[in-house]
Amino acid sequence: MPMVSVIMPVYKVEKFVGRCIESLLGQTLTDFEFFAVDDGSPDQSGEICDAYALKDARIRVIHKENGGAPSARNTAMELATGKYLYFLDSDDWAEPTMLEDMVTLAEANASQLVVSGYFIDTYDGDTKIHVQDKKCEDAVYQSAEPFRRAAYKLFDENLLYTPWNKLYLREYVMEHNIRFPQTYWDDFPFNLMVIRDIERVSVTSKQYYHFLRARQESETAMYRPDLYEKREEENRWLKGLYRYWHVADQASCEMLARRYIERLVGCIENVMNQSCTLSGAEKSDLIRTMLHNPEVSKALKRARPRSMAMKGALLPIRWKSVPLSKIMGSSISFVKRHNTKLFSTVKANR
Repeated sequence: MPMVSVIMPVYKVEKFVGRCIESLLGQTLTDFEFFAVDDGSPDQSGEICDAYALKDARIRVIHKENGGAPSARNTAMELATGKYLYFLDSDDWAEPTMLEDMVTLAEANASQLVVSGYFIDTYDGDTKIHVQDKKCEDAVYQSAEPFRRAAYKLFDENLLYTPWNKLYLREYVMEHNIRFPQTYWDDFPFNLMVIRDIERVSVTSKQYYHFLRARQESETAMYRPDLYEKREEENRWLKGLYRYWHVADQASCEMLARRYIERLVGCIENVMNQSCTLSGAEKSDLIRTMLHNPEVSKALKRARPRSMAMKGALLPIRWKSVPLSKIMGSSISFVKRHNTKLFSTVKANR
């Protein structure tokens, strides 16, 4: 039984997948099996993975019809035999001591989950223009209650949303029948299921994973017609988790409120994105619906914005002004398109 089962969905990443695989083959921990799941990729990504598999017996390539990243990950999970599971995206890369350090931490504390810091590397074309650090202080939780009380810190630093900054005890995941749901942005609900009843969690401030964001190509930069509904759904999931945990302290409630209101700003920007196909009247109606959602008033009372930029962005929302909200959203969208470095910096410090 290998120590770690590494799982990587592969789809249209022929420019990046080689570097990703190399970063795993260069790990100081060598006791792992590596599943590269070619999810019906129409480019040469699958063939590149096959070439690496011929040179390293730890790599197993699975070719399947396109079903999305959740399906790819779940397919490999059924075949995995490692003590731990590690998921990565095929257009990113990892520092060489990542697996060794995370396994060492998990073994020392009998952890069911290890959470690490990571980097967001933002590119404009082929030029790296901004690196954002995401991390939290070192901590070891040996029971559910202290972890639940401190989870707001991890949510605040965006450390509990993605799978690639985590090491999962496979036995725990399989016993709780946790799989990636077949939905867009499947990472978040998967991790909510993982932490719902988790007891032993280790957190390291060390950063290993490089998440690459190419602003022009990123799905987060495009207009999504269902973004508002997705954000509302995510808010219900997260609030439901905290109700299940019976955690309602001031710090946790403030995090939930601030998270909700910050994402509302993103939803308004999404409507004002230049690729949005709605008419002017339809945009106004949708933003009006957002502003008059009862959740907004509740969130504004609890949220404590941390930057002047966010405080300014919230003024039109506080005033429930549709015209000013449209100007705010258009301004953010303009900066997002034309000054990626400024947008990334402001977003990182919001």
